[in-house]
Amino acid sequence: MAQVFSPNPHTDGPPAVGSTLQALRKAQKLSLDELSKRAGVSKSMLSEVERNQANPTVGVLWRLATALGISLTDLLDSGSPNKASPAVELVLAHTIPVTTSNDGKCTLRILGPIALAGKVEWYELSVEPGGVLASEPHEAGAKEHLSVLHGSLTVQAADSSKLLKAGDSARYAVDVPHAIRNSGKGLAKAVLVVEHLR
Repeated sequence: MAQVFSPNPHTDGPPAVGSTLQALRKAQKLSLDELSKRAGVSKSMLSEVERNQANPTVGVLWRLATALGISLTDLLDSGSPNKASPAVELVLAHTIPVTTSNDGKCTLRILGPIALAGKVEWYELSVEPGGVLASEPHEAGAKEHLSVLHGSLTVQAADSSKLLKAGDSARYAVDVPHAIRNSGKGLAKAVLVVEHLR
């Protein structure tokens, strides 16, 4: 059973992973309910962990980290308040969180650090033929920057659309309905940067 502890734990107490967990969940655009189902952790427990009102077991943290595509060590380290940052921080390929669209044809590798979620985010985007990454409007003033590395992609924002080939980039407002689609016959890869104005 979870133990309740102070939202402001002492430095020698358990790491407060709540803000990191919440930022990562939001970066992957998962609701509490979605992460709860993916990890097999109750929604109420997940909510308490995010608010640093519960001390979850290692098993619970492991299930949450696995569901988010990160290691347990990374989740715990990022919650340590006095952890010194190395001059060069290495993020191993297998620890980079990955999210996939409902149809399974669009994959986003979350390259940006969790601390910047909601400010600026960047992803490696892979879209299989016929895949569409459709999104609802973001907050006013938000923009996306898409640079195609391989293949071709069509970007649509509101009523405007452009075809991008390898080497092309597009910058467009995303405070309107928008989508990225692969109408070609091969896999397309791109770097996607989301710029939030907050």
